[in-house]
Amino acid sequence: VQLQASGGGLVQAGGSLRLSCVASGSTSSDYYMGWFRQAPGSEREFVGLIGGYGGFTNYKDSVKGRFTISRDNDKNTAWLHMNSLKPEDTAVYYCAASRTYTRLVSQYTYWGQGTQVTVSS
Repeated sequence: VQLQASGGGLVQAGGSLRLSCVASGSTSSDYYMGWFRQAPGSEREFVGLIGGYGGFTNYKDSVKGRFTISRDNDKNTAWLHMNSLKPEDTAVYYCAASRTYTRLVSQYTYWGQGTQVTVSS
């Protein structure tokens, strides 16, 4: 599975961004899609995930109510919709794929290349 993340950029606090993750090389519904982020000097952390058919999601507490993950398997694409962005959301965001339901970085087999999100105050 190859993943390509895009959509990052510079946005003011309170603004919105939508990140995309396009998958190729395998049936996307076989995989949970996770979003992670890594700020400078910090470890990569879980942001959220979505089930193979989009039936359920799970989010990090600090993004609940602000971030939403969706997917369209016909387009082999998952999205991370980010609203009410805060400066502390600044990080490189990664999409990843796993065959298991997990929030652990180590359990994700396939990773996109990352896209930078910068939120100015």
